[in-house]
Amino acid sequence: MSVTTAQAVLTLLGDADRAALLEIFGERVRFNEPLAPYTSWKIGGPADALATVNTQHELAELLRFCLRRAMPWWIIGAGSNVLVGDGGVRGIVVRLAGEFAAARVRVEADHIIVEAGGSADMALVTAKAASAGAEGIGSLAGIPGTVGGSLRMNAGTDREIGEFVREVWVQSPSRPAAHSTSVRYLYRQSTLARDVVVSRVVLEFARSTSGDVRSEMRTRLVRRKETQPIALPNAGSCFRNPPDDKAARLIEAAGAKGWREGNAEVSPLHANFINNLGSATAKDVATLLARVRRAVRDRWNVELKLEVHLVGVFIDAT
Repeated sequence: MSVTTAQAVLTLLGDADRAALLEIFGERVRFNEPLAPYTSWKIGGPADALATVNTQHELAELLRFCLRRAMPWWIIGAGSNVLVGDGGVRGIVVRLAGEFAAARVRVEADHIIVEAGGSADMALVTAKAASAGAEGIGSLAGIPGTVGGSLRMNAGTDREIGEFVREVWVQSPSRPAAHSTSVRYLYRQSTLARDVVVSRVVLEFARSTSGDVRSEMRTRLVRRKETQPIALPNAGSCFRNPPDDKAARLIEAAGAKGWREGNAEVSPLHANFINNLGSATAKDVATLLARVRRAVRDRWNVELKLEVHLVGVFIDAT
């Protein structure tokens, strides 16, 4: 291991930091915790600290701590849109639970209102909203991850989550108490600042017949199962669709379907997915991502943009 790599994997936490985190979170903070079990790719080295935060008050306290110590931090969410390096993540990785995972649905005149915490599971949210008759919720069916992550990347299919947002509450180190904010939504991105945490979201849908909405949901989910490799560890679509085209079409036409690096594979079912066949490393996936981008650029003169985020320290896992 090189000197640079050895430095990159050194923990940033001192004894005083660990003591302070234990005082706040008790057994809900773990040190040198492998992140692979917390990601949909099942890949990722250890975090210096992994803290499970249950309330807005706890999150505010943690953000103040990070600001005082100039300590890097990162919200892992459901780990469904990230590739975590084999060298792990320095600083504090945060999992939002408790009140952040709650989702409530109510009927308001001709609308369905969904109030959800930032870490509420999208499957839970879409199921509850569909049962209430939320028109348009089918466009969010089957999207992995959390409400906060979906909001940040403006997830969706034919319609995107940003279209349904009524209100967003966030927290940040410079303003740790929960407060509302205005957000603009673009293709696969939003104007949310990088240093804010989505703590609560209010969504609004037109009201329809619950039976019709559930039927549409079932149809969409069946199609998703037929066209996407959901049985294998992956992170969903790896690349954004370029204007007026599909990344999967370009990748397949470049002959990349079935390509492998180590135990990572371009899915034979959907070319924009990369599967972990069992023991893939972050380096395997990152190398394969680069190969695919290069092949599409060489064949079609199109530069694919990553939809997944690379986080942490990338090293040889051996």
